[in-house]
Amino acid sequence: MDQFPHIRILMGMVLGLAITTLLKGLAQFVQHPDRQRVYWVHIGWAVAMFVMLVHFWWWEYELVKVSDWTFVMYGFLVGYTVLFYLLCTLLFPDDLREYAGYRDYFMSRRRWFFGLMALSYVVDLGDTLIKGRQYLGNLGTEYLLRNATYIVLCLVATRTRSQVFHRAFVVGALLYELSWIYRLYDRL
Repeated sequence: MDQFPHIRILMGMVLGLAITTLLKGLAQFVQHPDRQRVYWVHIGWAVAMFVMLVHFWWWEYELVKVSDWTFVMYGFLVGYTVLFYLLCTLLFPDDLREYAGYRDYFMSRRRWFFGLMALSYVVDLGDTLIKGRQYLGNLGTEYLLRNATYIVLCLVATRTRSQVFHRAFVVGALLYELSWIYRLYDRL
């Protein structure tokens, strides 16, 4: 019996919660435009996370080719999906009263956000290996360099409050992710 549809359902539910968190958080800026000042780095990461979540769902389709499933593999993938949910909840907390706004909040929680993001790139390597060594090989050196670079940049982001760094990181990450997706799936 094919187990992937069963696994995909739980992953889809958690991913759906993550996307809902992002969309609900972004909608509040339209619903209550004067309640909180927009911090564009924060919004940039929300948009980047949305792109990453959509990409993640497409990326995981390769799991359909896995024939021998174990509970450990299943738990690993659920944990990977939960990482994305946690990243989204860190972007949009239930309450901001303790903070001067989204900039203050984001900077105060950057260690958690970027620490979990760095972890997601480590876990991504395991996810890719579940799909097979050939799949990993087909991604080429860029994939390994991409993940290593993101891990390093995320670790720097946990330490620095530099607005120049955070602005450049979010813009670069979003542009690179879009480029990576295009080059992976839409080659002409």
